[in-house]
Amino acid sequence: MKLLLSIIFLTTLLFSANESFSKSKKQLRKIYQGHQTTIYCDCNYNYKDKKNMIVRDSCGYKPRNEYTKKGKINQRARRIEWEHLIPAENFGRQFPCWRDGNEKCVKKNGKQYKGRKCCTKVNKKYRLMQADMHNLFPAVGELNADRSNFRFDFELAQADRYGKCQFNVDFKQRRAKVREEIRGVIARDYLYFNQKYKMKLSKQELKKYEAWNKQYPPNEWEMERNKRIKKVQGNSNSFIAYKLQKK
Repeated sequence: MKLLLSIIFLTTLLFSANESFSKSKKQLRKIYQGHQTTIYCDCNYNYKDKKNMIVRDSCGYKPRNEYTKKGKINQRARRIEWEHLIPAENFGRQFPCWRDGNEKCVKKNGKQYKGRKCCTKVNKKYRLMQADMHNLFPAVGELNADRSNFRFDFELAQADRYGKCQFNVDFKQRRAKVREEIRGVIARDYLYFNQKYKMKLSKQELKKYEAWNKQYPPNEWEMERNKRIKKVQGNSNSFIAYKLQKK
């Protein structure tokens, strides 16, 4: 009986920790030890370098904007951020708290708020989705900002806007183009969210991601990352685990 209670307690503790986006980011720093490389440009990064975490020579990255409009150094071009590969807004819109707010989401002045802040406060499922480490990847901050909540395009990116980095954003069409090597990673992430959280995908998206999943199987790091996350978060991405079993 004591053993059963201990298992229940540890399981509850594990999953309650994963409701916190900030805790997930701290855990991911450890998960990525030995593989400090960004998702979009494959840039190496170093947390100890406070002036510029991004090792630009490792990937040929050049910022689109080295400075802000006010003439200050663009700090987001010098640091990594934990990117929701599936943007929080894209899965958050399914919740009423994101669209309409909630009676508990009220400012001191009496005005109601909604979106990410409200859902983080009142909705457990949203918190779990926001903090799910399978959907969090290190990215150059500038690219994270430029990608925003745009969907991925079918076309491949060309290296021009960010130096040698194969990443493009079509701001008018609200689409992001990425290098071919990470198409499988993107596909398995979307398929995982579709399976685990019932996140809706259009027929076109589902067809695209199923094709990418087959065409671009996981590499050694993707499988290792999946195993490391499972040890901390308690679950694996079955689309990666399946490939791992078949290996």
